[in-house]
Amino acid sequence: MKKSYKIEVDCANCANLMEETAKKTKGVKNAVVNFMMQKMDVEFFDNTDEASVMKEVLKNCKKVEEDCEIYI
Repeated sequence: MKKSYKIEVDCANCANLMEETAKKTKGVKNAVVNFMMQKMDVEFFDNTDEASVMKEVLKNCKKVEEDCEIYI
């Protein structure tokens, strides 16, 4: 399953860090961050609870870029 999320991030490098961090989160099959559109597309593995995975993605992203936001 794929979903798109509105994000808030200040620079392209930070968006890159968010993308790499999201990809490493358990339950995420793939993630793509579009800095210009302020959007994150996330593909989940089957039978994954998207809400709990996205909470973990946000928590992990805050570790690398504390000012970022993902609107879940």
